[in-house]
Amino acid sequence: MPAIAIIGAQWGDEGKGKATDLLGSSVDYVVKFNGGNNAGHTVVIPQPDGSTEKFALHLLPSGILTPGCTPVIGNGVVVDLGVLFEEIEGLEARGIDTSDLKLSANAHVIASYNRELDKVTERFLGARRIGTTGRGIGPTYADKMNRIGIRVQDLFDESILRGKVEGALELKNQILTKVYNRRGFTVDAIVEELLSYAERVRPYVCDTALLLHEALLAEKTVLLEAGQATLLDVDHGTYPFVTSSSATAGGASTGSGIAPARLTQIVGIVKAYTTRVGEGPFPTELDGGPEDPAGHGEFLRKQGHEYGTTTGRPRRCGWYDSVVARYAARVNGVTDFVLTKLDVLTGLEQVPICVAYDVDGVRHDEMPVSQSDFHHATPVYEYLPGWWEDISGARTFEELPAAARAYVERCEELSGSRISVIGVGPGRHETVVRHPLI
Repeated sequence: MPAIAIIGAQWGDEGKGKATDLLGSSVDYVVKFNGGNNAGHTVVIPQPDGSTEKFALHLLPSGILTPGCTPVIGNGVVVDLGVLFEEIEGLEARGIDTSDLKLSANAHVIASYNRELDKVTERFLGARRIGTTGRGIGPTYADKMNRIGIRVQDLFDESILRGKVEGALELKNQILTKVYNRRGFTVDAIVEELLSYAERVRPYVCDTALLLHEALLAEKTVLLEAGQATLLDVDHGTYPFVTSSSATAGGASTGSGIAPARLTQIVGIVKAYTTRVGEGPFPTELDGGPEDPAGHGEFLRKQGHEYGTTTGRPRRCGWYDSVVARYAARVNGVTDFVLTKLDVLTGLEQVPICVAYDVDGVRHDEMPVSQSDFHHATPVYEYLPGWWEDISGARTFEELPAAARAYVERCEELSGSRISVIGVGPGRHETVVRHPLI
């Protein structure tokens, strides 16, 4: 049976949780394979009385909300154990069973000194800051690559844990005290903090790579769910304004232990416009300045409720960028796009699509290889007619207004892969399926 990867095709916040939830009972395992609690999914679930219930997930895979689906936190994730148990307790208080959660023994743990270093480093950078969430994600991945990281399995052997903490703090305390003039951490305090989670986390821990391998052999369907997105990938994103993990389809394999050849479908998630949180270049951004006299950036933010699930920060908003979508399709091998939040564009007289960039008078139909060129890129737009009809009740493509259909078809033509699913509202049922994902 298939292993399916769901990948953000822009700068994150595209609605990956909705796509995961849409697959619902068709999926046996949902795997988070990268990132940490620096990103989140918002899932809206309809209730029997007609109301909806909203769940904001950060570390936990969105499959944890689907009965019968096993949620897995893979080896490629960095885990803040305090946040993990806060999230578990919050869901259990709302009647969600979390007992089937599986956590990789090889996942790395975020320690207090990682969070502190993240915050002070970002402040030190000042105007050159990256725009991190300050949750210790980057320093923990750096420890992993520097081979001084702490893994979940280390919590079950105090002597190994203590030795690793001692080694890490020999370096970290030098940086904190002598570079940033901050107080260092004691080995005893860090060991005590981490050991306090050992017995609570033990029931969840296993060899998740073996678990998933056996699931595929048993003809189960495994869904791999990216945190962050393609343009935030540490290798393929808008470096250095990126996350510290691999958020592309390649990362789905390394972050889960599933062989690349087992990935049979790559689903890219794109909004019908574009958003970004944090620093870095954003060619189609609408910031309310001279290039946005009608205030369309604020329109998109308000209509789309564009505030970060994890941070609450207002998202930067701009028009749909087909250059970015084409790049994501190529880097990931996207087989299907899910276009979310088409309803947000309702009420616009014209809807622009960025089809290329102009860089110092030279047209670029593909992503510029140079960071400097991308930073100076000016979007080249096509303008399509807008629509005013409420589209939230549409369930087939033919039920959409002609102008909305034309917009989707042009986005598809420009973006390098077919658009199989269209989100026309925030609810699970507010979806148009052109081509089934499974």
